[in-house]
Parts: sequence; structure tokens; C-alpha cells
Amino acid sequence: MLFDLFSKRRKRERGDFPDVYQYEDIPNPLRVQVVHMLQEAFAREGKWFSHEATNTIEEINKALCREYGIFKLAGKYDEGFEELANFILHCEDYERVLDAIEVSFRFIDRSIRKNPYYYNREMKVESLISELNQRCKEAGIGYQYESGELIRVDSQYLHSEAVKPVLSLLKAKAYHAVNEEFLSAHEHYRHGKYEESTIDCLKALESLLKIICTNRGWAYDTKDTAKKLIGIVLSNGLIPSFMQNQLNVMQTLLESGVPTVRNKLAGHGQGPTSRTMPDYVASYTLHLTASTLLLLANADVSSP
Repeated sequence: MLFDLFSKRRKRERGDFPDVYQYEDIPNPLRVQVVHMLQEAFAREGKWFSHEATNTIEEINKALCREYGIFKLAGKYDEGFEELANFILHCEDYERVLDAIEVSFRFIDRSIRKNPYYYNREMKVESLISELNQRCKEAGIGYQYESGELIRVDSQYLHSEAVKPVLSLLKAKAYHAVNEEFLSAHEHYRHGKYEESTIDCLKALESLLKIICTNRGWAYDTKDTAKKLIGIVLSNGLIPSFMQNQLNVMQTLLESGVPTVRNKLAGHGQGPTSRTMPDYVASYTLHLTASTLLLLANADVSSP
């Protein structure tokens, strides 16, 4: 539960909340807040854990241990919730802390939402996820939990206006492959794998275009590139007729955006000179992809 405390209001008045996100230092207060949230989710009345909740927590711990190739997350005497909590509180590897938060909230999002009886029945999953995202914002940590994953956020405006809406649209079963590829692009971006992120952006774009063409019976070749697919959907009037005057501008934007960035920087061998994609180019490509996917998905949903 979030409280708008006096100290928070004073910080806002003074402009003390961070304006720029950072990604590699998870402050202790945020770690403690996460542990409080997990206890609220798993423990009945915030005090005791049912057999089912204990098993779920153990499943989280074992999943993390197996991935890391270790036997214990924290101290040798820690068990269950204490083991998970101490790992989140004391682990020095920020990516592993994020792993623990992501996996824990994924279980909350799926297991508790599906069967709240064995957990805290008074807790609302959406409210807890909203609290996590708000706590991250207040701490200046550039991650938000969306669609089962922690997504790196560079601009809150872009995230709220493009990334979040498109993830919501892509939850539909028909767009499952697109959703996976776009989330994969975010995961690569979070870990600094910018070329891989850009390639997955292109995959997501091409997948969505092919789904639209398939559903509408528009002929295309499975080997068609994004440029060809964009031409097909535009020539078939996916964009409303009242936007006809903007078609050329939109087609230029779509053709010269994601596909070209990928072809120039990520899609081919490096050659004799080592090549590094700048962070700002990867960020631009990711958000351009989000905006483009949102445009096409909305047009597909809205057009007869």
C-alpha cells in the first residue's frame, strides 16, 4: 500500500525525486520495500505462510538456484521466505536482484491471481504490481513490471504512451509471437545487447505484418522483408482513407526506421572493423518499434 507521506510531498515540492533513471544500483530502501510487498502477497494477514505459499516460495528459490548453478541463495541456515528475502536484501549483483524480483512477481501475477485462496486473499495483484512500479519510479530505478517481465524504461512518457499500450494489445492470443519477440528485444536491451535487441525489434515488426496479412487474406511470401510487407498493408488500405495525404510520410518513416537501422548496424557481419551500436540508437529503435507496432495493431483492430 502506498501512502503520500509528508516527507514525499516535501521532496516533490523541492524537486528531490530523481529526474534521470539509473539501472545498476538497487538502493536498500527499495529492496526492503520489495520484501514487504512479497510478504504481503504470500503471507496470510502478513504473518503466516500456508503450505501452498511455502511451496511457491521454495519453487522460486529453486528456480533461481538452478539457473545460477548454486545450492543456496543466501546463508546456509536460511530457508523459505527468509532465504529469498535475504538474497534480495544483500545480493551485490544488481541483475540477480532484478531476477529475484521479476520471478517473484511473475509467480504473484500468475499463481496468486489464479488461486488467491492459499495466499493473502485481501491483496489485489494489480495494486501490488502498481506499487512496485511506483516504488521504482520514486527510487529513480528505470524498470517497470509489464506482461510478466521487468522492462527497462528510458523515458516515462514513451513508456506510458507507446510501450505499455502495445504490450497490452499484444497480450491477445493472435499476437503471441509478436509479444514474445518484443519482450525479448527489451530483455536484450536491458542487458546491453543492443544488436540482438534491434534484430528482435525487426522480428516483432515482421511477425505483426505477416499476422495482419494472413488474417486479412492479403498475399505475401514468407520470405518477404519488412519493407515489402509494409508496402502490402499500406496498398491494401490498412490506414484509413482520411489519412491518405500522410501515407507517403508514414511509409517513409516505417521503411527507413526499424528495418534500415537493423540493416545498417545489426543485421550483417562486422567486417574487418569492430562495430558497437550506441545506446541511444538502440533506445530509438526500441521505442520506434513500439510506436510502429501500436499503430499497426490499432489499425488492424479498428479497421473492418
